[in-house]
Amino acid sequence: MADLIRFTKMHGAGNDYIYVNTMVYPLENPQALAVKWSRAHTGIGSDGLVLIGRSGVADFSMRIFNADGSEAMMCGNASRCIGRYVYDKGLTDKRTISLETLSGVKELVLSVDNGEVTEVTVDMGIPVIEKEELTLEAGGMKYTGTAVSMGNPHFVIFTEDINRIDLSATGPLLERHPYFPDRTNVEFVQVMGPGKCRMRVWERGSGITLACGTGACATAAAGVATGRTGREPEVIMDGGSLRIRCDEVTGKVFMSGGAVTVFEGEIEEK
Repeated sequence: MADLIRFTKMHGAGNDYIYVNTMVYPLENPQALAVKWSRAHTGIGSDGLVLIGRSGVADFSMRIFNADGSEAMMCGNASRCIGRYVYDKGLTDKRTISLETLSGVKELVLSVDNGEVTEVTVDMGIPVIEKEELTLEAGGMKYTGTAVSMGNPHFVIFTEDINRIDLSATGPLLERHPYFPDRTNVEFVQVMGPGKCRMRVWERGSGITLACGTGACATAAAGVATGRTGREPEVIMDGGSLRIRCDEVTGKVFMSGGAVTVFEGEIEEK
């Protein structure tokens, strides 16, 4: 007999995931379920599956499985959504929540108005600029960008005209470039001014997505490192915008944005 699993579909700036409380609904094979449930026409449709669980070192834990079944180390948009989820579900009444991820414990600060979470700010930690200027060849073209780690790998490429980028062709080539043995996320960025930039993303394991929180943070870190942006840019993506702050004193990156519940439902696990 199949088990019914209760899930919540949420998105942060259009980056949409399926959220399951594994403290109530433990899942035995999340890799396969992420692939099955993420399909648009035969599943729920999403960028992947997020598991919310107990933690011995934080208030809650998060595991993320991309649409291809691979496990991600960190997702900024998913972190914000978990902040809203656990508050809305009455799992905590805290407005500062610690979250265990594969890239360390993150702090979530909830903005609440009349009992509703309006925004979540995530302390994303200190970015690592692994290479400020890196040139790679892919598909017969050369791309120069900045290799950044936000606990997961990113290759940030600044361009004069983001609309001319064929992301569906270039993204997978750079994601799997031999320089990145564990693959990488790829961001193309056009600076619109010192306080604003436009970003499109090819996510490792998911392909083109409407937004990427760690990608927005990597973009800001690369912009500061190369002198292209200020320390508090608004990063505009296909699904919405995030506010990023690169703190000069601590070196940390803080990401602020909304988290939206789309719908809830039940699905059979066979």
